[in-house]
Amino acid sequence: MKQAAKGNSLNRVDGALKVTGAAKYFADHQVPGMQYGVLVCSTISSGTIKSIDAVKALKAPGVTAVVSHLNTPPVPGFKQDYRGLKIFNDDRIYANGQPIAIVVADTLERATYGASLVSVTYNQETHQTDISKNIGKAYPPNNDKGYLRGEADAWKNAAVNISATYTIPLEVHNPMELAGIIAHWTSADTLTLYAKTQGVKNVQGTLSKVFQLPPNNFTVHSQFVGGAFGMGLRVWPLEIAAILAARKVQKPVKLVISRNQMFTMAGYRPYSIQELNIGATEDGKLVGITHKATANTSAYETFTEGIVAMTKFMYACPNVNTQYQVVPLNIGTPIWMRGPGEATGSFALESAIDELAYKLKLDPLELRIRNHADIDPEHNRPFSSKYLKEAYQTGAEKIGWYQRNPAPKSMTEDGMLVGYGVSSGTFGAYRSGATVMATLTPEGLVLKSAASDIGPGTGTAMVQIAANATGLPTGRIKFMLGESAYPNAPQQGGSATVSTVGSAVSDACKALMNELGKMAIKDHPSFKQATIEELQHGNGQLSVANKAGSAVTYAQLLKDLNLPEVSVTTTSQAGENAKKYSMYAFSVHFAKIHVHPLTGVVRIKQVVSVADAGTIVSMKTARSQMIGGVTGGIGMALMEEGLIDHRFGRYVNNNYADYHVPVNADTPPIDVYFVDKPDPVINPMGAKGMGEIALIGFAAAVSNAVYHATGKRIRELPITPDKILLA
Repeated sequence: MKQAAKGNSLNRVDGALKVTGAAKYFADHQVPGMQYGVLVCSTISSGTIKSIDAVKALKAPGVTAVVSHLNTPPVPGFKQDYRGLKIFNDDRIYANGQPIAIVVADTLERATYGASLVSVTYNQETHQTDISKNIGKAYPPNNDKGYLRGEADAWKNAAVNISATYTIPLEVHNPMELAGIIAHWTSADTLTLYAKTQGVKNVQGTLSKVFQLPPNNFTVHSQFVGGAFGMGLRVWPLEIAAILAARKVQKPVKLVISRNQMFTMAGYRPYSIQELNIGATEDGKLVGITHKATANTSAYETFTEGIVAMTKFMYACPNVNTQYQVVPLNIGTPIWMRGPGEATGSFALESAIDELAYKLKLDPLELRIRNHADIDPEHNRPFSSKYLKEAYQTGAEKIGWYQRNPAPKSMTEDGMLVGYGVSSGTFGAYRSGATVMATLTPEGLVLKSAASDIGPGTGTAMVQIAANATGLPTGRIKFMLGESAYPNAPQQGGSATVSTVGSAVSDACKALMNELGKMAIKDHPSFKQATIEELQHGNGQLSVANKAGSAVTYAQLLKDLNLPEVSVTTTSQAGENAKKYSMYAFSVHFAKIHVHPLTGVVRIKQVVSVADAGTIVSMKTARSQMIGGVTGGIGMALMEEGLIDHRFGRYVNNNYADYHVPVNADTPPIDVYFVDKPDPVINPMGAKGMGEIALIGFAAAVSNAVYHATGKRIRELPITPDKILLA
């Protein structure tokens, strides 16, 4: 079991650019003649627009246009089967804060003032933003009939069972970098964009459908992204608004939305209510699990995610049935947020497992181990690899799990109640297709792919993979990304980038070395008698095995062969063998907390997180991923909550002051450990993603620790002092 390296890992290859301010994010770019856009947003939550008066705005200094449904350029794709809000398409209002116009001016300040002068009247209708009052409107998306293994509701017949409801409020992404875009029509049918996105190729494809133009007509730049957590996984209406404005004024338009608009325009984790019923034999063998989840979507679009997915296979339970449904509300469409679906579902499942363990008078960790699934019970096939039991034992040892007093409200420390909690996490280990161009020059190796990096260190991992594959020093390798002109790569989401793009990097580097070897054997005197199997590469040199003095540097080889460079382009994707296995990454989180006995304030004192994520390609960035996930989990457990005043359908804490996220003072020492054993199936590196499992399950570890500390079970997040005091 390896702990994350303290200082012997590769530094982030883009670290210097970021800390010196040299990295250019989308809003840092300057385009000649650029105009600035500011959105005018609806102040009602349901109804229609009666009138828009833009006369005063258009007379304001510097204002060049006010674009709305009254004068927008046409959007051909809106006439098709378009998913999402058809911005400026008609007078319908679906949510408070919905963009209804964009004011364009020659400075941001003038655009902001112009937007304040636009006068709008409405035909207001009754809105619905409270999910609890609209449960009767819930429906299964896509006619989903649910999942059943064995007997439905078998938990009712178990010797010991629990039944509970768990609630998670809206959570808003809120990265430091705000959403927005720079749009520049360079001709009537070609568009250049500087975007905040998790996938430049996705932007290309979406806009191709929206504007009925070839994908290559759209050039998308997104080399640096200041955090996204999932909000950059789609093209939002706000971005199309800027594109329409740029077409209207025939000049580049830059739009950066405000912090309060982040709550209404760029997605969020949906509000969810989960009913979890679970039963077991008296010796702790699971008999049945029933998991019913209800979450909100918007009034104009159905959003879905895997809230009940983990329940289907996490434990060896013969009888499992799940149901997932959504409730349409007059708020914007949700979007996948870190640990999408599974982070929500794991809170209910792992809290219920803990509740059942206490009712059985059994160690919560032991209950999990007794019901460990050795094969995937959902699909009845083997896991490609799974070392969760090893992760359990390592985490327990490191936090001192077996030294605690297991009785609730039995431990104190410095006048505080002390609690220990544990929870599991899992997420699919995915690999799709990607293409990488690898070019070797005398100066080194350049790799190109249209991948994204929203912060986890994609470039660093790819450089490390390439170094392992070629033997070149990392300082002579450059990975270029975030450009739509580069070879195809999927969006950065679902913890699949290292597995997918990393495989293409590995394969491209191997193909490049093979091509170089063939050229050397054909035309270089040092390798004339060698076979391709005898060639070795390492430390930037090509040599013949067991032949002293045969090594030639790559740079010298290119010079001798009179080649300025050697280049290959390779596409890589999972093989058919992968379909025989279930592939998941796993995590286990342990939390030690203090609870003030009089105020109910919770302080997390120590965290131990262990990841079973295959080979760890880059220890330093992997550790950073785990710490980031835990930090997000602290917010989920203790403070994050989007609050809506249902009288008006409007957020009341749409700012950093009132929407609380963890800061340094909230974040304790976080010990990260890795199983670090390769998965033999998923990809050449044996690596699985960990961005999602870093967060999935952590909130339950905290809530379980609160129960151990206080004897009070909190089933509604966030766990605030009032809930503990009133429980």
